[in-house]
Amino acid sequence: MTHTPPESAVVLFNGSDLSNWTSRDGGAPGWAVEDGVMAVVPRTGDVMTTERFTDHFLHLEFMTPDMPEATGQAKGNSGVFLQGRYEIQVLDSYGIAVPGMGDCGAIYNQFAPLVNACKPPLEWQSYDVIFRAPRLNDDSEIVENTRVTVLQNGLVILNNVILSGTTGANIGGGVGDPGPLLLQDHGNLVKFRNIWAVPLPLEGSDKY
Repeated sequence: MTHTPPESAVVLFNGSDLSNWTSRDGGAPGWAVEDGVMAVVPRTGDVMTTERFTDHFLHLEFMTPDMPEATGQAKGNSGVFLQGRYEIQVLDSYGIAVPGMGDCGAIYNQFAPLVNACKPPLEWQSYDVIFRAPRLNDDSEIVENTRVTVLQNGLVILNNVILSGTTGANIGGGVGDPGPLLLQDHGNLVKFRNIWAVPLPLEGSDKY
């Protein structure tokens, strides 16, 4: 996967400020920006894009801190929330033989990654995500559930999984509505860079 945004991409983080990001409640985000990197400032809250998406391809890069004394969910925790509703876990899960539904790359509490693709803490890692939003009928009933494919560091860790619904700590709202990319403040010094997305058509042509 290329790390250079294609011409069709929406650049979500420009490397210099958070002008197109807000807090959950729409206020100014409290995270820090330096040298092309955005970093969690613990206890300032989550941040999310002003841009909203339906089907899309997402690329981002992240770095977990080195917390050798910490374990489990206390070890470099953050989250990447697609549409603000579906969390891909960010965690220092390096070296875990069989990652679970709470480890790095998991759809939180729904799907464990197929393999552990994690690099050690303090190394940059990438997520490349293909997101297909749920399909609703005219009565706003879900007729096709959300689907997600994720590559971590170039390895497929989630292969077209069908989600049972939203994950915890989501922004709410109608699942048929477009939603933002939300990044979680879980109290750990996780960093992000090179964040962009490509909106995808909901369907292709039916013509030959």
